Amino acid sequence: MSDIPREEMEFDAVVVGAGPAGLAAAIRLRQLAPDATICVVEKGGEVGAHIVSGAVIEPRALEELLPDWRERGAPLETEVSEERVLYMTESRAFQVPYLDRVMPHMANHGNYVVSLGDVCRWLAIQAEAMEIEVYPGFAGADVLIEDGRVAGIVTGDMGISRDGTEGPNFAPGMILRTKQVIFAEGCRGSLSKKVMALFDLRRGVDPQTYGLGIKEVWEIPAEQHRPGLVQHSFGWPLDDQTYGGAWLYHFGKNLVSYGFVTGLDYANTWLSPFDEMQRTKTHPAFAETFKGGRRIAYGARALSEGGIQSIPRLSFPGGVLTGDSAGFLNVPKIKGTHTAMKSGMLAAEAVAEALASDRAEAGSYTKLVRGSWLWDELRSVRNVRPAFAKFGNRLGALYAGFDAAVLRGRAPWTLHFDHADNETLEPASLSPKIDYPKPDNVLTFDRLSSLALSGTNHEEDQPVHLRLRKAALWNTVNWDVFRSPESRYCPAGVYEAVPDPSAGETAMRLQINAQNCVHCKTCDIKDPTQNIDWATPEGGGGPNYPSGM
Repeated sequence: MSDIPREEMEFDAVVVGAGPAGLAAAIRLRQLAPDATICVVEKGGEVGAHIVSGAVIEPRALEELLPDWRERGAPLETEVSEERVLYMTESRAFQVPYLDRVMPHMANHGNYVVSLGDVCRWLAIQAEAMEIEVYPGFAGADVLIEDGRVAGIVTGDMGISRDGTEGPNFAPGMILRTKQVIFAEGCRGSLSKKVMALFDLRRGVDPQTYGLGIKEVWEIPAEQHRPGLVQHSFGWPLDDQTYGGAWLYHFGKNLVSYGFVTGLDYANTWLSPFDEMQRTKTHPAFAETFKGGRRIAYGARALSEGGIQSIPRLSFPGGVLTGDSAGFLNVPKIKGTHTAMKSGMLAAEAVAEALASDRAEAGSYTKLVRGSWLWDELRSVRNVRPAFAKFGNRLGALYAGFDAAVLRGRAPWTLHFDHADNETLEPASLSPKIDYPKPDNVLTFDRLSSLALSGTNHEEDQPVHLRLRKAALWNTVNWDVFRSPESRYCPAGVYEAVPDPSAGETAMRLQINAQNCVHCKTCDIKDPTQNIDWATPEGGGGPNYPSGM
């Protein structure tokens, strides 16, 4: 932390991140500690601006948190009415029969298709009505450590130019002192990553594995709209060793949520998750839906897929980890909102105990998690995602059906992840090239025209928030060995390999267009040597996802 004089504010608890986990934690803490001072900081310019998800929500945790959510006007309006799971080849699609028996975790009876950003906006309104202070546009830039414990956070400075000098609109960040910090930053949170390293929270657990979800929202003709239809697919266009698949959800007024998740443990360096997502739309099982429609929004984010094998230690002096910061996604369900909210609520219970007894660590949090339905749910599906990693998609799907339908999640063994995602790429010389079709600008599109629908903006004179720790490593590893994988896995055109005539006739350099960044964190995850560092940009920068996203 720099020596710039900073204003200080003090709270009983500070929540970092106004997603479902953070807002549920703040609301539950207010219910348990009516007199506590609670602050929620959010790096997005408004609550919901950085929220992107499918999303089908299971209302179980919401029902526990706010039993009168219907009367309060929660934006859960499109109940799932029809669902199917497809195994796809290049030209055909085969529907998985008896879904509720073969893949019971994917059944969605009683669930709702929603805009998760709108759900978070609504939750923030409930929080503010309970006198919880919610500060959008404030990015958590650093962790305040004093006497071996987290004593608060430091928000980012505003108006610092690229050369590190103070611009005309410079405003120093604030120190938010607190007794407990609830980290709810979502997947690969920058402060969460720091506290995991500081307190060695990942010792003894599997490496976390991630997926990259890329999403479009379409408005389609009314005659093609089937409110409540939920469709998932796996198989084509990915090969058998690459985990992933597509979703298609009909909701709202003639709206369709379409997207694609690619497991970031993929091996082929030529693979482009964005292009896989685009060409999936050309399959007959998807293309008919979009005829006569128009894209209205685009976004992307990474998600934690490791399950309970990869969940770190959850509490430490002065703080706790919740939601996707810890990795509570239920991969077979393709849902994380209800688990994120439940983890936030349990974190709040532990924090309330710690505040009441003036303890430094909310040590009961882990016990509460392990005694809840959240842990039972994740434990029952613990072998599904690693089965796909070990056996491939076809055998992995068969194992998942056997594990769910026959073993009912009670296998006497636990499968594990052996490698982090950045360790799985094969050299370009060993990877088969993939010939992606050019976009037609009707059904399929390029990155930059997609990015324009995300509302992304970073002030151009602010410090670049994406950096190479060692610049020379890009040439010797990323280019020479892997031929710039970041230029393909980034869904926003942030990274470009361009000629560098100053270094030689055939020399290349990496151009970083940081202003394009949609904060998906994929580069921080997948870079082969972990040489790309994603730092928090100025508050308010990044995507600005609209209502309905």
